[in-house]
Amino acid sequence: MTTEMNGDFSINDNQIKVQAAKPGQTSNVNCDKMTIKTSRVNEDKPLLTGTATLYNQNGSNFLSPSPRTLPTTNISCSPMSESLGKNGTDGGSTSDYNPLLNRQLENPTSNFDTMIHLLKGNIGTGILAMPDAFRNSGWLVGLVCTALLGAVCTHCMHMLVRCSHELCIRTQRPSLSFPNVAEMAFEYGPPKLQKYSSAASKFINTFLVMTQLGFCCVYFLFVATNLQEVITHYFSIKMSVQSYLLILLVPMILLNCVKSLKYLTPASFLATILTVIGLGITFFYLLQGLPKTLSVKAFSSWQQLPLYFGTAVYAFEGIGMVLPLENNMKNPESFGGMTGVLNTGMVIVTCLYTSIGFFGYLRYGDAVKLGSITLNLPAEDLLAQSVRVAMAFSIFLSYGLQFYVPIGIIWPALKGYFHSQSSQRNAELSIRVFLVTLTFALAAAIPNLSAIISLVGSFSSSALALIFPPIIEIMTFWDHCSGKEFTLMLIKDIIIIIIGFLGFGFGSYASLWNIIEPISS
Repeated sequence: MTTEMNGDFSINDNQIKVQAAKPGQTSNVNCDKMTIKTSRVNEDKPLLTGTATLYNQNGSNFLSPSPRTLPTTNISCSPMSESLGKNGTDGGSTSDYNPLLNRQLENPTSNFDTMIHLLKGNIGTGILAMPDAFRNSGWLVGLVCTALLGAVCTHCMHMLVRCSHELCIRTQRPSLSFPNVAEMAFEYGPPKLQKYSSAASKFINTFLVMTQLGFCCVYFLFVATNLQEVITHYFSIKMSVQSYLLILLVPMILLNCVKSLKYLTPASFLATILTVIGLGITFFYLLQGLPKTLSVKAFSSWQQLPLYFGTAVYAFEGIGMVLPLENNMKNPESFGGMTGVLNTGMVIVTCLYTSIGFFGYLRYGDAVKLGSITLNLPAEDLLAQSVRVAMAFSIFLSYGLQFYVPIGIIWPALKGYFHSQSSQRNAELSIRVFLVTLTFALAAAIPNLSAIISLVGSFSSSALALIFPPIIEIMTFWDHCSGKEFTLMLIKDIIIIIIGFLGFGFGSYASLWNIIEPISS
C-alpha cells in the first residue's frame, strides 16, 4: 500500500521514501512502524490536511515533508510500539499528542448543542422529585447537602474528563468512553491491578446500562403518571398507570429509532423550552402563600436521610453523558475550565435543584406527593394542568437522550454477530424495540415513582457518580504525582469513595424497603 501526502514523500510497505527538492535526491527510511502527525486544519477531515511530521523511536522529529536537499541515506529504527511504556513516557510522541485535534466526527455538536444536551441530561424527572428529597432530609440539611453534592458530582465529572484526556495522550487515541477510561486506567495502574482492566470496563458498562435504563423506567412512569392525573380530572376516565404505559409504548419505540445524537438536538431543544416553561409556572405556584420555615423540619430523621441521598444523587444524573458529549463536540476545549460548558451547566442545574427542593417542601411540607411536585399543583387550575402536560411531553422527548447511552454500549457488543448490512440494521432495530419494551415492563411492574427514583440513584448513580471516578483518578495518576500531591489527591478521593459507598449501601436498603413495604401491606 502506498500513501502520498503533499507529493513530498510516500510510504511503501516498511520503507519511507522522502523526495527532495532536486530530482534524484531521496532519503529511504526502513521502519516497521512510524507515527505521522498532522495539524488540524480542516475539522471535517482532521487527519487528511495540514502539515505532516515523522517521528523516530525517541519521539524526535527527524524528517519533514517540506522540500529540502537531502543526501541519499538509510535510517533503521525499531518498532515504535516497543518504545511505548505503559507509563506513557516515550518522549515527544505522546506528550505532543493532542487528542482534541485528532477527532473525526460525522456530526459534531456546537457548544450550544452540548449545553442543551447537558441541561436536558441533568434536568429531568429528578428536579421535580427534589421537594420529596427535602422532605426526607429537612430544609436546612437539604440546602447544605444539595449544594455540596452538586459540587462533588461536578468535580467527579471534571475528574473523569481529565483522566480521559491523560489516557488518550498515553494511548494515542482521539477519544475514550467511560468504560475505556476505566480499562486504560487499570491498564496503566499498579502492576498488581493491571489484570483487572478488562473487568473494570465490563463493570462500568454494566452499571451504565442499569443506570440509564433505570432513568428510562422513571421517565416512562413519570409521563404515564402525569397524563393519568390530567385525563382523570378532565375526562373522568379511570385507567391504571399500566394502561397509560401501554399507550406510550409505541410512540416511545418510534422516538428511539433516531440513531444520531445530532438529530436529537431539535427534540432536546424543544424539551428544554417546555421544561423552562414548566419550571417557571411551577415556581409561580410554589412561591404563593409561603409559610415560615418553622412550619417544616430543618432536619427530618436519620432513617429518612438515605432516601434523600438516593433521590438527590439520581437528580445529578448526567455522569454517563459527560464523555459522550465532550467526545462529540466541535470545540471540546470549551467543555472544561472555570466558565466552560460543564461548570456553567452544572451551576444552573444545582441552583435549580436547590430552589425547587426548598420552596416545594416549604410550600407543601409533608404533604409533598412522592416522586413529582407537579402532582401537588391544584388540579382545578388550567395553568397547573398545562404544567403536567408540558413536563410530561418534555420528559417524553428526553427519553431518547437517556436511551442513547445503553444502546451505544449494548449494540456494538452484539454487532459482530451480524455480518450483512441488512441483518445489522434489522438486529439493531430489534434491540432498540426490546430495550424500550423492557423499560416499559419494569415501570409497569413497580409503579412507585418515588421508590424507583431513590433506588436507581442509590444503587447505580452513586456508583457511577461518586465511586468509580475517584478510583479511576487514583489508578491513572498513581505514579505521575509527587508524594505530597498524590497524598492529598488520595485523601480527597477516599473521602468521596466512602460517601459513595455509604449512600450506596444505606440508600439501596431504604429504597428496597420502601418498595417491598407497600407490596407486603
